[in-house]
Amino acid sequence: MYKYEDENLSFDERAMDLASHMTLEEKVYQTIHGAPAIERLGVKSYNYWSEALHGVARAGVATVFPQAIGLAATFDEDFIEEVADCISTEGRGKFAAQQKYNDTDIYKGLTFWSPNVNIFRDPRWGRGHETFGEDPYLTTRLGVRFINGIQGHDKKYLKAAACAKHFAVHSGPEDERHSFNAIASKKDMRETYLPAFKACVKDADVEIVMGAYNRTNGEPCCGSKTLLKDILRDEWGFKGHVTSDCWAIKDFHEYHMVTSGPEESAALAMNNGCDLNCGNINGNLIKANKDGLISEDTITKSVARLMRTRMKLGLFDDQSKVPYSKIGFDVVDCDEHKELNLKASRKCITLLKNEDNILPLNINDYKTIGIVGPNADNRRSLVGNYEGTASEYVTVLEGIRELAGDKVRIRYSEGCHICRDRISGLSGPNDRIAEARAVAESSDIVIACFGLDPSLEGEEGDQGNEFASGDKPDLNLPGIQLDVLKALYESGKPVVLVLLSGSALAVSWADENIPAIIQGWYPGAQGGRAVAEVLFGKTNPEGKLPVTFYRTTEELPDFRDYSMENRTYRYMKNEALYPFGYGLSYSDYQISDVVASADEVSLDNDITITANITNKGDIDGAETVQVYVKALMEDAPNYQLKALKKVALKAGETKEVKLTLNADSFGLYNDEGVKILNKCGYEVYVGTSQPDKRSIELTGKSPVCIKMECKLDNVVVPE
Repeated sequence: MYKYEDENLSFDERAMDLASHMTLEEKVYQTIHGAPAIERLGVKSYNYWSEALHGVARAGVATVFPQAIGLAATFDEDFIEEVADCISTEGRGKFAAQQKYNDTDIYKGLTFWSPNVNIFRDPRWGRGHETFGEDPYLTTRLGVRFINGIQGHDKKYLKAAACAKHFAVHSGPEDERHSFNAIASKKDMRETYLPAFKACVKDADVEIVMGAYNRTNGEPCCGSKTLLKDILRDEWGFKGHVTSDCWAIKDFHEYHMVTSGPEESAALAMNNGCDLNCGNINGNLIKANKDGLISEDTITKSVARLMRTRMKLGLFDDQSKVPYSKIGFDVVDCDEHKELNLKASRKCITLLKNEDNILPLNINDYKTIGIVGPNADNRRSLVGNYEGTASEYVTVLEGIRELAGDKVRIRYSEGCHICRDRISGLSGPNDRIAEARAVAESSDIVIACFGLDPSLEGEEGDQGNEFASGDKPDLNLPGIQLDVLKALYESGKPVVLVLLSGSALAVSWADENIPAIIQGWYPGAQGGRAVAEVLFGKTNPEGKLPVTFYRTTEELPDFRDYSMENRTYRYMKNEALYPFGYGLSYSDYQISDVVASADEVSLDNDITITANITNKGDIDGAETVQVYVKALMEDAPNYQLKALKKVALKAGETKEVKLTLNADSFGLYNDEGVKILNKCGYEVYVGTSQPDKRSIELTGKSPVCIKMECKLDNVVVPE
């Protein structure tokens, strides 16, 4: 019996012992994502590359939840953990079946390369819909709770291994990511780009961290001493393993030009703490070791970290003692999970405009409903990227048709292609406009379904990217969508706009002319049902914007500029079209009796904010209490979200909410990246939106303001 087989020893001891029995060649090939079996040691083949961004992905049928940006719009961290727990349950169920039939292929493991906690700093970035939005605090809370749900709460074993990616300072441009150098100041690094990763490590004990393709301040992220050694391991105490993004290490010599060839690249990555190579370049470590570029001891340590993860998943132990091994295939795509998915779709939908309370619609008021637009019957616009395969997809057209039943005639036109000027290749431009006008003319009301889909925003290299790199060239509705929307408006019939997209769109014309606008995100496989329920009042919308909707593309800074100046709600100077944190409801919620436990900020004492929230409406719903902090000093950021709580309320019900602020909530980073508690006044706002002028104008409500101050003389906040 080898020492590593003794289940009474620690995983660290067992993993190091197992690695010590491997030859150099065996060790090297264990550091590639498709790790081969070592039969003499009882090591099965294992592929580390699995995806679970919003459901188990790329591995057959699974529950397909709303895309991550849609989940972020719930502003509900408890619910995010519930969703992630469901995802890892299905992951375990599928893994059990795959192991039974000896399927160890790619996407068939328990190391899930999610969540993506990069900051969605620019709305043009194609991969932004994989994130939890533009705010470090919201991203931090949702990222931590997602990891909790994926990894479980067993004291010994992981349910699955989560991965915080892409470390760090990564958000486009996609077509330059293999060679791009993201330059960020120490202040922006600490204030914006690193907080979510830090929390994933220190608060959630995430098992895996993935490096980014780009360089950050000159160092390739997957081989960065600053990021991987100095910050991740030495400062934050990360104990898990680091993986490269896929084929990122070969970028070191092919595009970043920081090494002379594959041996140097593989050695640079592992010497600085990148343990796993997604790709195949780590085979060069054998020659790199021979040439003195890397020691065998360093390789052994990386292998031990990888074996430790597999041991924490219970893959080397008596399965009767691993609690999660009892999860069977029957949980996959079960009715309970389908219902949770529909709940997620309902919770993410965000109501942006509702002039004269045109919504919710009464189905009995209409004999004919027109449904027009390229996203009305588009399955791709339900799911986003990194998706699984659902057993059922319900588009908006299908959802409305299902809800209306035989009571109402449904008329439908695709209206236009999602981004081109015609649908049929041999036709002239705008080849469905006559049909769209006819549908509008013959309908009592028109539901216009426009926006984006993953063919227009996504990852560089994805098949089918209409915009080549996956980034958006601008924030406008693509192609001739706006022309068709204007034609529907000209019919004189009431028009409700449903936007399906993974990012912000500049829909100023619609805001001025269309009476009701719903942002549906990529709402998941059940999304069409949820949209129909919101339209016709079966569900009360509760989503909030995790990103700013800007008025124009022109007001954005240069896409390649990673300075946070004039970016996101925290630093922007112009007025938003729809602000971060904004979202309407069919109910009227009121905040009252706001009390703070103290009015002086200190290092040691937390401040408890107590408030009552009341549903003044006549239907049940849920609302997010949001707390923003503003330092009253020159060059300080705008109001910043520092606490939130989703509250479900029946009609007429009042609940008390308690939220906590601490020194970290008030501290600001200086130019050296040190968090300082400044001697100044502070404003703390408690409400259901930001305290900015535009949010107040849109909601008709002003958050309650509490004045506070700090008398300490610019002291450092311990981190």
